[in-house]
Amino acid sequence: MSSVVTSRAGIPHARRIVVKVGSSSVSGENVGQIGALVDALAAAHGRGSEVILVSSGAIATGIPYLNLDARPTDLATQQAAAAVGQNVLIFRYQESLDRYRIVAGQILLTAGDMENPTHRSNAQRAMERLLGLRILPIVNENDTVATQEIRFGDNDRLAALVSVLVRADVLVLLSDIDALYTRPPAEPGALKIETVPFDDDLGGVTFGDIGAAGVGTGGAGTKVAAAKLAAASGIPTLLAATGSVAEALAGAELGTWFEAAQPAE
Repeated sequence: MSSVVTSRAGIPHARRIVVKVGSSSVSGENVGQIGALVDALAAAHGRGSEVILVSSGAIATGIPYLNLDARPTDLATQQAAAAVGQNVLIFRYQESLDRYRIVAGQILLTAGDMENPTHRSNAQRAMERLLGLRILPIVNENDTVATQEIRFGDNDRLAALVSVLVRADVLVLLSDIDALYTRPPAEPGALKIETVPFDDDLGGVTFGDIGAAGVGTGGAGTKVAAAKLAAASGIPTLLAATGSVAEALAGAELGTWFEAAQPAE
């Protein structure tokens, strides 16, 4: 497999791929998308790529089991929902992965883990070993023990940090919309951005929210920040729709491609 990905066409040949999916794409009325997501991940796995999935959705998945009508606002109830939801979410992934005889490995991280050298090293070692065993790591924020002060805030940043941690060749950020636009796509005059050069600060772009209201915590701004973080470490990033994940991992010309920084001569 290739270790250098310079365009979308290189994704199918990438040695190591990190894919991030948001809460609104795998919970509630969209829970059925897990099967198609797993199909795409299994296809990449079958081509020989090492795949890591960063999946939000623990709190959103747990909400119905706590008989709540909406995402809780207090930390304790969020933690309770996450404790229940993470269990169900991983079960759903594993049940779908069973079709391909792929085993998932669960990794839960806090922002503090990524900042603590010992914890960071332990997480890196665990993921490297899982990948070496051809296990598919599924990473999420450890919402059950995270506090408001140390939370990632959204898993886009977590996905970028994981990409850097494992030296991924490409990061794929999945969303409810198909690409980044110059302004929220529902607004008149919104233009799709095909490619973002590394040195483009996107100064003329107006960011709106991406994701179902009340379920996810990320938006276009968080995805751009995550893509820029990964790109600064030499990892190109593709922003694409969750429904197009199979095409994205197959190298199709879709979504918004964030070019990575070039290595120093």
